[in-house]
Amino acid sequence: MDQQKKEMRAWVLHGIRDIRLEHILVPLPKVGEALVRVKAAGICGSDIPRIYETGAHKHPLIPGHEFAGVVKAVGDEVDEGLLGQAVGVFPLIPCGECGPCRNKQYEMCRNYNYLGSRTDGGFAEYAVVPVENLVILPDGVGYEEAAMLEPMAVAVHAMRRVFPENKVKENEKYETDIFQGESVHSWEKDTIVAVCGLGTIGLFLIQFLREQGIRNILAIGNKDYQKELLKVCGLGDIPYWDSRKGNVSAWLSEITDGTGVDVFFECVGRNETVSLAVDHTGPGGIVCLVGNPHSDIALDRDVYWKILRNQLTLIGTWNSSFNRVPDNEVAEKVGRQTIRQELEKQSQQDDWQYVLERLKNHVIQPEKLISHRFSLENLEQGFQIMRDKSEDSVKIMMCI
Repeated sequence: MDQQKKEMRAWVLHGIRDIRLEHILVPLPKVGEALVRVKAAGICGSDIPRIYETGAHKHPLIPGHEFAGVVKAVGDEVDEGLLGQAVGVFPLIPCGECGPCRNKQYEMCRNYNYLGSRTDGGFAEYAVVPVENLVILPDGVGYEEAAMLEPMAVAVHAMRRVFPENKVKENEKYETDIFQGESVHSWEKDTIVAVCGLGTIGLFLIQFLREQGIRNILAIGNKDYQKELLKVCGLGDIPYWDSRKGNVSAWLSEITDGTGVDVFFECVGRNETVSLAVDHTGPGGIVCLVGNPHSDIALDRDVYWKILRNQLTLIGTWNSSFNRVPDNEVAEKVGRQTIRQELEKQSQQDDWQYVLERLKNHVIQPEKLISHRFSLENLEQGFQIMRDKSEDSVKIMMCI
């Protein structure tokens, strides 16, 4: 492919409420980069305010950070063995120099770049991606599933901030040292967990919690179809409460006999749901804040008192852990011809590999959450459905 002369179609955001499908030149991969032919891309809830309310960090910009595809070209110093490889994409591009980066906690990078919000992303036919951010897809994992790796990994990251991997077992207690010895919590199979907010992240979180061994889960949503989705995902036994149809506080008090839950995942990001989480988390429990804030969050004094008097632990969670493997380091260690195998091994401890293992084994079936599929040409309909809430939707997917 003569990239310098070839054009592609892309949704280009020029400013607030100004997004256009345009023909632009296919980008050229630079040193350490790969050109990915996008095969599927999901619309994230964060894309909608970026397009219609706040704008992006720079304009013009191609949005879209949940995408997957196939490697079509590589830049200098990148192994050509990657050509033709099916890949997912970790969208956060860390600086590599700050304290968190030196500790491989890239999700907390102090000076990061980001595909789809700070640099061009995946709502296009092609996207340039640093090779360290590629996720090699195993056989049996399709592009639509891979385009949902990012929200799945975000859900897993939240879960693993509270529950270590493979520790919740029948009749087995364990301890998790969350803050390096400062606070130790004991859990057992009867732990009660609430998840408030059943968007994509909340629904994935419930699936991964159940797969992890948590049996007592309470789900709080605000849409009729969310209860049906729990059934579709094989989770119809989970108690569900529609917050529009009654007093959710009364329901939580009744179902927990007034003792509260052990862990409360707040996946909404609003004052009232943060307060609800604090109100209904029992003594010594954990509130995990997952939802992006919709506005300023302010706690009433009585809510703050409950944090103190119940000695609650508040945990923040952000993005997901991913063990980037620089191409040159892999080459030095194993030789350039085996880079694909080495990338595939990246780290069984990071959130993305955790998700991939479950996709390979069909433990998690993300395609059940895809409510709409649009071509690249018609993707604006998906933006508008999410903006206007004109139809029930969970994950809206662009398929090429």
